[in-house]
This record gives sequence, structure tokens and C-alpha cells, in this order.
Amino acid sequence: MLNYEFPPLGGGAGPVSYEIAKGYVGLGHSVAVVTMTYKNLPRYEVKDGIEIYRVPCWRSKKELCHPWEQATYLISGWLKCRELLRKNKYDICHCHFIIPTGVLALALKKKFGLPYIITAHGSDVPGFNTDRFQFLHKFTGPFLRKISKEAKNIISPSIYLKGLILKNISVTIEDKIKVIPNGIDSKKFTPQEKKKYIFSSGRLLPRKGFQYLIQAVSGEDVGYEVHVAGDGPMMYELKRLAEKSKTKIIFHGWLDNKEKEYKNLLEQSEIYVLASEKENASIALLEAMGAGCAVITTNVSGCPETVGDAGLYVNPKDGADLKSKLSNIINNQSKLSELQKLAVERVKNIYDWGIILKRYIGSL
Repeated sequence: MLNYEFPPLGGGAGPVSYEIAKGYVGLGHSVAVVTMTYKNLPRYEVKDGIEIYRVPCWRSKKELCHPWEQATYLISGWLKCRELLRKNKYDICHCHFIIPTGVLALALKKKFGLPYIITAHGSDVPGFNTDRFQFLHKFTGPFLRKISKEAKNIISPSIYLKGLILKNISVTIEDKIKVIPNGIDSKKFTPQEKKKYIFSSGRLLPRKGFQYLIQAVSGEDVGYEVHVAGDGPMMYELKRLAEKSKTKIIFHGWLDNKEKEYKNLLEQSEIYVLASEKENASIALLEAMGAGCAVITTNVSGCPETVGDAGLYVNPKDGADLKSKLSNIINNQSKLSELQKLAVERVKNIYDWGIILKRYIGSL
């Protein structure tokens, strides 16, 4: 398995790749992961039966990796993979991200005949990320088409992302694209006694829409505390907005989803809001649903297909619409309880890793 964003590095793609690797091991397969090192992380360790090889690279931030840093992973990763392939027999390579990681997967196929599948995650597909990589993707077209053409299968976690792949990479690979949503351990979160909390989490970027949530609750005290978990370039601006709010807004900074504080906040919150303009297959939404939150999210990109009938939808960049939907469930406790119940059931019936991994095995 190749992924430069393997936990504890990176964002949502890291935990997804970890759970898939752990699931493969649980089904009796041997898995070796080649990923980036960072600071004092061990160069080699075994966790949950996964062999993890961390190769030397330039990387300045745990949660973020720049293109020039990714390039150093391709060099070190090639050397480590060559060493492993000369000693061991591998049946297939599971590559996360079409680019940059797919460059390495393609090279291994050419040199060693190792077939590969790819899971796309969003930032590797032109047109998805409005905050980063727009300029870079002006030059990635030939690489993306070649890597995708040579892959055995391409996994898209959402129908939305599949559409972007076909539109912005190649329509000729449609037969190779399998839509398999991200999964979650349906027992990871257990709803606690609910408090009057509205919770929202993620990187504090303009497209994530935290500013619209603050606007929606600022005009009057809605009777709830708003808890925001995350960090990013909008922190100062959001805090300034929150100072004018009549509803209490608390910023927790970045909380890892394994931390007790994050777990308690999510399990105790009645409502979860993700007002993002663009998502692929949000792990944050799955976690909120599993924790028994009533979910409000946007009616665009991958959000509606993730939440289905277990949530309410708003127009992106529309604080008034969000305010209306919040009022809808705050003042309708039966609707609130119904959405909370539907969310938990949807996670158990559709997104549990035991279900998702069977579909992944079928794609190998």
C-alpha cells in the first residue's frame, strides 16, 4: 500500500487508508505500507498487523504536505519499494491518490509487473480543491491520464468525485471506476446523553463554511453552545466574527478524532453542522452520524449522497438558509430525535467497515 498521508499524518485520507489496511490484515492478507516519515516517527513498526515503512522525506507539517515535499516521497519511496519487491512477492499495490502516489505505482508496474488499484481522495482530481493545487493541476493532465489508464481499477468514494474524474481526467476509464464509499467502525462512537451543543469540525478554510454557521447563530441566543474543532488560516477571522455573536461560540483548536475531548463533544452534541462548499466523502459526517447527531450539511458535491435522508440540507454560502434549518430542528424535538436515529442506522447499515471492505476485496 502506498500513501504519503498515512496516520498520524494528513487529513481524512490517512485514517481511511489505515482502516482498509487493517481490514485486509483481518481478512488474512499481508500488508506492507510505504509512507512518509515525520520528526520522531519510527522508520519501521508493526501496528494492527500492518508493516509500516516510513521513508525519509521533507515534510514541514503533520497535517499538510506541499508538492515539492511529495516529490521527495516519490524518490525515497521508490528506493524502499524496490528493496521490498526484491525480497518479497506482492500480489497487488493499493495506491492512495492518483497523484503524486500513482506516479510511484506506475513505475513499480513498469519495472516489476506489479498491478495496482487506486483510491482517489479529492485533492488529486482537478476541479475538486479550490484552496490548493489549482495551478499545479494545469500541468498534471498527462500524468493523471496515464496513471489512470494503467490502473486495474480506480476507487472513487463518491459519485460526485467519479464525475469529476470523468470530466477532468478521461471519459475512457469509466469502466474502471468503482464507487465505494469511505467506511467507519460503527461501534467507534456511542451517543451519550445529549447536551445543547452544535458541533462543527474541520480545517478552518473559507470553503468549509464556518463563517456561515457563525452568522446563522449570531443574531440571537439560539439556546445552544456552538463548539468548533479545527485549525487553519481563518481562525483569527472566525474568532473576530464570534465576538459579536449572541450565541456562545467555543473554539477548541485541532482535536484528533481519537482524543477523548473530540469523542465526548461529538457524542454529547445534539446537532452537527458541515457547511462546506465541496466535500468528497466526508469522514467527519460519518463520525457525526455514528455519534447520533442530527446533521445539517450542504446540498452539493458528495454531502447528499453520504447523508441521504438522515439529515437536512442548505445552500452553500447561505447563512440565512442555515439559520432557518437550525431553527427547524431546534424548535422541533421530534424531528431532531428522528434525524439522530436515522443517522445511527445509516452508518450501521451502509458504512460499517465490515460492509465496505467486502467491496474493496472485490476490486482487487
